[in-house]
Amino acid sequence: MWIALPEYSHPALPLNRAGVGEERFDVARIEVEGLSRRFGSFAAIEGVNLRVDDGDFLVLLGPSGCGKSTLLRMIAGLIPPSDGRILLDGRDITHAPPRERDLAMVFQSYALYPHLTVERNIGFPLRARRVRRAEAARRVADVAKMLDLSELLHRRPRELSGGQRQRVALGRALVRDPGAFLMDEPLSNLDAKLRTATRAEITDLHRQLGSTFVYVTHDQVEAMTMATRVALLNRGRLEQVGAPTEVYDTPGSVFVAGFLGSPPMNLLDARLARRPGAAHAVADGVDARLELPADVPERPVILGIRPEHLRVVPADVPGAGPAAGDAAGDAAGADAVALRGTVSLVENLGSEEVAHCEVGPARICVRAARPIGLRAGETVALAVRPEHTHLFDPDSGRRLTWRPDSAPAVDTTAKPVPVTAAAPPPVPADPSTPAPRSEPRLSPARSTRSST
Repeated sequence: MWIALPEYSHPALPLNRAGVGEERFDVARIEVEGLSRRFGSFAAIEGVNLRVDDGDFLVLLGPSGCGKSTLLRMIAGLIPPSDGRILLDGRDITHAPPRERDLAMVFQSYALYPHLTVERNIGFPLRARRVRRAEAARRVADVAKMLDLSELLHRRPRELSGGQRQRVALGRALVRDPGAFLMDEPLSNLDAKLRTATRAEITDLHRQLGSTFVYVTHDQVEAMTMATRVALLNRGRLEQVGAPTEVYDTPGSVFVAGFLGSPPMNLLDARLARRPGAAHAVADGVDARLELPADVPERPVILGIRPEHLRVVPADVPGAGPAAGDAAGDAAGADAVALRGTVSLVENLGSEEVAHCEVGPARICVRAARPIGLRAGETVALAVRPEHTHLFDPDSGRRLTWRPDSAPAVDTTAKPVPVTAAAPPPVPADPSTPAPRSEPRLSPARSTRSST
């Protein structure tokens, strides 16, 4: 049977300002229930259910216009929701003003006061709360030391680099010691080298503080390297929520498969065909062995294969076409040709190369260490292991899982339901009673557009 993957959890208490391994109680749990936001007839966010646990680093990921910034601004209290609730540690803050939410926002544009020094920019939230001058100076100095800004406290924003301005914006949020940090694409204005350095600094900061972070980005590299969990949005709806490795290795939909990865997953229209030993996904130039029994019902599918899982093999290896007969079905699947096509372009990425190939009417990518050994115009034979194939429903776009009729359907991308009591032991079957027969079935995995 298929088993649901466990929900991501921290293996140990995080480092924090109270000391290594000491438990802190000022972090926040954020819950979103049925949240929607409409602008006229357009639904920017529609029925989102999401939970951000204490100390989590949740990244809201998706293309431009998917609603991730709108969702973050509703959590911050900058935009009122049309429907639904927002809870902070169980307290309903849906209609509470931003100043009462104990949340700190870091904006994409930094939003620094140009006429104030770094010291006064960082300390502005404390002055607004009438914190005593000596205490405010101490907290500003502590934050400046943490962010390596001590030598810049008397400069103004125009005298700072982009990375330094970003650290000042972070410092202004840190000095409040909020329950959670909300960050709206804070690295998008930085160049590539500075973005990498600042990304590592934010990750290290989260590790030290153990605070709750909600981070918006369209950059999948930021999501994969920084997050403890990733929530992918598409057209205002949650497509999948899970640990970075989970959403990459087990995409719950065609959208997730096609969004994550560089290049993204190859997606080909195919059909399941029965072959000796195992079912195959077949199309023009495609004959890929799958991890499915040979008697699985035939049906149209979308076949997904990551570019790094395709391997170039000699063209005379059997497979990928009716001329091969049953040879591909009898092969172990590791070296049998799954796709045959023509190389149209080879891109040099330094340590790796990406070959673009035409396979029937589809265009696919192969990623491998340089040199990949292919040139434009050559015919190519490609192999893939059965465990590296993915199947999706052509109509709904949802991931397909196989189960016998007698077994309950389990979504491999959903979180398991906690066990509250031990199940009674199974009753032994009467050997004189024949067991009922059941046909295997491919069924779409249930949607993971909501996470609770």
